Amino acid sequence: MTLVCSAQQPGHDHDKDGYDRGIVSPVTSVTVRVPAKLNLQLAVGPARDDGYHDLVTVFHAVSLFDEVTVAPADRDSVVVTGEGAGDVPADASNLAARAAAALLRVVGPGAADAPGLAIRIIKRIPVAAGLAGGSANAAATLVGCNELWRTGLRPQDLRELASGIGSDVAFALLGGSAIGTGRGERVTPALASGTFHWVLAFATGGLSTSDVYAACDRIRASRGLTVPEPALDNAIMAALRSGDPAALGPLLSNDLQQAAISLRPELRRALAAGRELGALGAMVSGSGPTCAFLARNLGHAQKLAAALTGAGVCRGVASVAGPVPGACVTADATEQA
Repeated sequence: MTLVCSAQQPGHDHDKDGYDRGIVSPVTSVTVRVPAKLNLQLAVGPARDDGYHDLVTVFHAVSLFDEVTVAPADRDSVVVTGEGAGDVPADASNLAARAAAALLRVVGPGAADAPGLAIRIIKRIPVAAGLAGGSANAAATLVGCNELWRTGLRPQDLRELASGIGSDVAFALLGGSAIGTGRGERVTPALASGTFHWVLAFATGGLSTSDVYAACDRIRASRGLTVPEPALDNAIMAALRSGDPAALGPLLSNDLQQAAISLRPELRRALAAGRELGALGAMVSGSGPTCAFLARNLGHAQKLAAALTGAGVCRGVASVAGPVPGACVTADATEQA
């Protein structure tokens, strides 16, 4: 399968700056694959006046994918199937629908060939799990609609638009490994060597990101902590560049982990089980409640996944690898003359 990824190519309309303005056949549907993310470091600064927090994070895209298909339609619709579909809104509040609306505001309503847009989402990334599944769907929709409507926006244009949709959307477009700052919406690609193998342990139910940040603030306030401004851990960057999972494992860090555990105490048992079973590193992913365990290699990841399943500390597991590319077009259909 040939993938056309947002971070690699701007689209079909290339000129001397990367676009070709020639005549093209109308596209009738576009399908985009988009990965989940881990935060190898998540440093959270003090709460700002607007309620948000400045972050420094090391993003890492892994091979757990949602698939989004967009197509012209008589009216707007969102259909969601797969993992946790019942917990995903199927209306204009869906982050994917909001992404399409944001793109249309930029390029103008004349870009669309039909009065509506049909968005079909096949989910494999759990909902409210600390894996940025909603942001991934928004990123896939931006890429898909950019292709469907032949708008010719460049990857950097889409990432700029993404920053106003959600904190993790820009990274879902980029993929790979990257440093995130601001609220996480400002991303810079980071060098990583080789492939890292992970086991994701999924909890029953999700966690609200805002609830986890609020718990983090409460814990800090109760302890009278002076919270420093977040800073990048250069040791993590060196471990990524080396491609050495044994070097990376002990460095994984997440300032939201304690808050997530305070809301879901059972996560402590899952993390302990992973460490006891030989994981090189263990952490809550993002705001949780998914736990991520770093393995030595693929074989170790498969054994670790089986052992975690047998330990009964999670509802399910997935063995994944990273880094992988961000949102990629996997298929498009055109009208035949």
